[in-house]
Amino acid sequence: MHAKPFLILTMLAALPAFAQSPKSPPSTSTSKSPAIKLRGHGPMKLIGVPHPGAVASSNWSGYAVTGTAFTKALGSWIVPAVKCGTTPNSFSSYWVGIDGYSDNTVEQLGTDSDCSGKTPQYYAWYEFYPNASKLISNITVSPGDKMSATVSHSGTQFTLQITDHTTGKFFRVIKTFSGKRTSAEWIVEAPSNGVSVLPLADFTKVSLGTDYTGVNDTDWAVNSAVTGPISDFGSHVQKITMQTSGGINKAVPTALTTDGSSFKVTWKHE
Repeated sequence: MHAKPFLILTMLAALPAFAQSPKSPPSTSTSKSPAIKLRGHGPMKLIGVPHPGAVASSNWSGYAVTGTAFTKALGSWIVPAVKCGTTPNSFSSYWVGIDGYSDNTVEQLGTDSDCSGKTPQYYAWYEFYPNASKLISNITVSPGDKMSATVSHSGTQFTLQITDHTTGKFFRVIKTFSGKRTSAEWIVEAPSNGVSVLPLADFTKVSLGTDYTGVNDTDWAVNSAVTGPISDFGSHVQKITMQTSGGINKAVPTALTTDGSSFKVTWKHE
């Protein structure tokens, strides 16, 4: 009656070694995405003499409006993909802010589409310049995401908020900070390393404003005299083209659409 168990054990012992399942060796792979290294997003660097309604800059492209006592700037954009095969080790930032057009502070937040070597990186950040930029870790940014951001001022405090309308994630920070509040901006930027402007990543084209994002009342601002889209600021609107010191266009904004707020910026050169 006990012969069967003995027979089974004998047969198992006789199985050839290849019929048994060896354990897989532990993985030795250390491959991972490069760590995000934040860049600086400072005031506009002017090239040459500004013309009425238009300026050239080595680090900004987009639109700014000027005035006094700005209390709000609202913006929206679609996160662009970058071509890291053609522009490795390059960077591009997309943001809304108050100040920085004609002074030395900026209260701002936005997203980056960067190339770490040939690896794309996308992330959100905020900055109270000249303080260092801070990573917004609870928002995962991807190309095609519809973003909106607001910079507002009350009393002695600025409130910065950014929302990823594609994922539903948002972030808000409140800080006591002093700024002149004499401009509001909607900007594509070539950020800096603290010393010089960095190469501009090839983002092809980025769309900003309600006409493209569907986020109402964006690329708007509020100051002591005006509440409305960019075009409502009339002669105080500045169209900004990013150029090299030799006058070669790096990023060029289109005219505003009929809603008075929306526009695109086209990449031309790193």
